[in-house]
Amino acid sequence: MALTFEQMRANVGKLLRGIDRYNPENLTTLERYVETQARENAYDLEANLAVLKLYQFNPAYFQTTVTSQVLLKALTNLPHTDFTLCKCMIDQTHQEERPIRQILYLGNLLETCHFQSFWFMCGHKYSSCSSVICHVVGITYQTIDRQLLAEMLGDPLDTQLKVWLNKFSWTENEDGQIFVYNQEESIKPKNIVEKIDFESVSSIMATSQ
Repeated sequence: MALTFEQMRANVGKLLRGIDRYNPENLTTLERYVETQARENAYDLEANLAVLKLYQFNPAYFQTTVTSQVLLKALTNLPHTDFTLCKCMIDQTHQEERPIRQILYLGNLLETCHFQSFWFMCGHKYSSCSSVICHVVGITYQTIDRQLLAEMLGDPLDTQLKVWLNKFSWTENEDGQIFVYNQEESIKPKNIVEKIDFESVSSIMATSQ
């Protein structure tokens, strides 16, 4: 009977405790777990980093396909630093292999906000990266033209674009301008009270003389 993802997560969690996390005999289980994450749209950074660490310690066991899956999962979790963490754990010679090299290039396009180029290179295979782009738009723009936003998101269908607008509570006016961010609503006044006792002040004055 096949294990559910949660059962696999629990089993892998046990493997990663203590010194056993560096046992290469566990690689088969961990690699199967990575494949399950890719198939079921789940994510476990700690387990994926353990796989890359085992590859570092045991170069003969290195698997390009598994490493690519790890990178793709990390790519969809930008702007968190997962992608950089994974990249740093991959030997430079393996970074030149396909498809690892292409995934690293796609990651660079996303990190440098070359969104149109990203979609041109990958088509819509990584549509989950749209949430990453929406995050960048949300912290960068107050208003954005609908057409520009659509291009950034890879020209999705109107229905899909509306899904993103609803998810982030963005609104569109009659001129095709999308209201992204209300800075006034985000400003919350905060009273800052600093308490400095007399002894602290007198010691500062004494040292300054």
